[in-house]
Amino acid sequence: MQRRSKRSRKIKRMKKFTPKMQAKLLLVFCVFTIALIGLIAKLVLVNRSDGDKYAKRVLSQQTYTSSVVPYKRGTIYDNKGTILAFSDKSYNLIFDVKSVLSGDDGEYIEPTISALLECYDFLSEEELYKTIEEKPDSQYVILKKELTYDEMIKFEDYKEEKNKKAENKDSKINGVWFDEAYLRRYPNDELASNIIGFTTADGKGNWGIEQYYNDELNGTNGISFGYIDNELNLKSKVHPPSNGNSLVTTIESNAQRIVQDYILGFNEEFGSKNIGVVLMNPQNGEIYAMASNEEYNLNNPTDLSPFLEEEAIASMTEEEKLDYLNGVWRNFTISDSFEPGSTFKPFTIAAGLEEGLIGENQTFVCDGGEEVGGWNIRCHRRSGHGTITLTEALSQSCNDALMQIAAKEGRNLFHKYQTFFGFGSKTGIDLPGEAEGLLTSVENLNSSELATSSFGQTFTVSMVQMAAGYSSLVNGGNYYKPHIVKQILNDDGAVIKEIEPEILKKTSSVKTSDFIQSSMYSAVEEGTAKKASVIGYKVAGKTGTAQKQPRTAGTYVVSFLGHVPADNPEVVIFVVIDEAENVPTQANSALATELASAILKDVLPFLEVYPTEEVIEEETSELGTEAVEEETQAEETEAETEATDTMEEETEAETEEDIFSPDAIPDSMNEEETDPPESE
Repeated sequence: MQRRSKRSRKIKRMKKFTPKMQAKLLLVFCVFTIALIGLIAKLVLVNRSDGDKYAKRVLSQQTYTSSVVPYKRGTIYDNKGTILAFSDKSYNLIFDVKSVLSGDDGEYIEPTISALLECYDFLSEEELYKTIEEKPDSQYVILKKELTYDEMIKFEDYKEEKNKKAENKDSKINGVWFDEAYLRRYPNDELASNIIGFTTADGKGNWGIEQYYNDELNGTNGISFGYIDNELNLKSKVHPPSNGNSLVTTIESNAQRIVQDYILGFNEEFGSKNIGVVLMNPQNGEIYAMASNEEYNLNNPTDLSPFLEEEAIASMTEEEKLDYLNGVWRNFTISDSFEPGSTFKPFTIAAGLEEGLIGENQTFVCDGGEEVGGWNIRCHRRSGHGTITLTEALSQSCNDALMQIAAKEGRNLFHKYQTFFGFGSKTGIDLPGEAEGLLTSVENLNSSELATSSFGQTFTVSMVQMAAGYSSLVNGGNYYKPHIVKQILNDDGAVIKEIEPEILKKTSSVKTSDFIQSSMYSAVEEGTAKKASVIGYKVAGKTGTAQKQPRTAGTYVVSFLGHVPADNPEVVIFVVIDEAENVPTQANSALATELASAILKDVLPFLEVYPTEEVIEEETSELGTEAVEEETQAEETEAETEATDTMEEETEAETEEDIFSPDAIPDSMNEEETDPPESE
């Protein structure tokens, strides 16, 4: 029954699909069919009449190829236009494996590999096939970086010749191209390496000028792309790169080379923990030369072989190698600080003169030392200098007189002038990694600290701080910001920025400056710095011998700080020797003065500073032989023993001018050989 009922209802529904409905359905079908036929006909018509136009329009919107066009990093010049660093165009050899495999049955593989092997002997057939097997979908495999133009064009010429001879695609070379790049070059290898710095693989500056002026030297990449135009022709378009700016530095390459050669010569003969030399123009703050022990090859800055034996390098971890390299790359003249010793004495005297606490004609009584705060702090001349003038206090390097001057100034005023002359803060030189040095705070500057600070102990300075501060002392009182770069050029070589000399402050009066000039000249002519003299020139300067911490270790920093000409400074020189080796005693400032004299003799003509004094041939011979030999022999003999009353004042001053027994500790404590107090 139920089945019949369902069938009955189904039949009834079928009866509802009437002939009229069937007719309507047929009509709709016919209309749709006619419309479809019309659309097809229209498409055929459009394709025949306007197909090329639409095809061109679509294809013209498709990029065919694109590549980065690298910018050229700016060039670095010395002050006379000699190139110190430049970017040389190079080429990376690129292997497009996917393109090589795009031919039927590998038709491009053999011709392409044969071409590569024919042109480049650094490739092997095994390596190329292995690359194809392991990277079938890769379109960018660098086979070789930093190819020269000749190496690049060799392949391009070979490819062109082969493809011209080819009659079909089976002979075509495919999937090899060259990516342009720039390689940083340093034509003088290690020259001024601590000043220039280098670039990393990605073109970023590291250390030196390269780092400090990275944004100026860098440019912006361009882009080159190919496309198919409306006529179905392959076209190319290039958005050119914006090259980096170039820099003109204050460095005089000849002077820099001379300084580095003398440092190398000293270390070959004696050795040292470190040596630093700075040559500066006191009239504008320009640095002519700046060098230290660890000059490295800028074209291979990670090479440790010039500094370590092969076995030592092999035993080092990567972290240890990096630590060592950071020490090599570090610029001692700006990044390290040390106690300046007696080279600081001109600053102590200048402060007293500026404040009217002492006069140029004032005299002092040196009895061999001062008892300050319970400590017996001695002068280098144990028997005392007796009554001396202010000029003699500086030229003879009298610690006793300096302690008396510092006591007049008091700790607040003394500390004020320390900071005023730029100590304890960065100079602002345009190089990375500058140290501030360390000053004793006013609160901790007790009477004994003040006494020893007067002659350059118990606080630290950097070489560039001393050179900048001293320049202001002898140029009339103008403190110039030291700088390395003086011009910025655009890609066309036009000057877009002049870096003008910048006076940061006035540190002293012209009167005080003239007195310091004269007294420093006396130090070379008749005082502790005689060995700094250069025939034909009026050299002025001051020696320094500073004990290092711990005081009982017997290690010293010796130095010479001076200028030429004495009465019209054009060049300031600062020489520092840290822990000289293979010498009778490290406490011998003659090591620094002799080195300074030799450097000045050779560099001054290149700096266009010429002799002003008449040279008598007999004097030249005498100074160059017997006098120097006799003085040196006396100094070497006395350096081994403690100064006594019968010693020659000149030699005594050169060897132990800044030693203060040995840690400014009382005689009773010296006998017991106890440790010095923390503050010392």
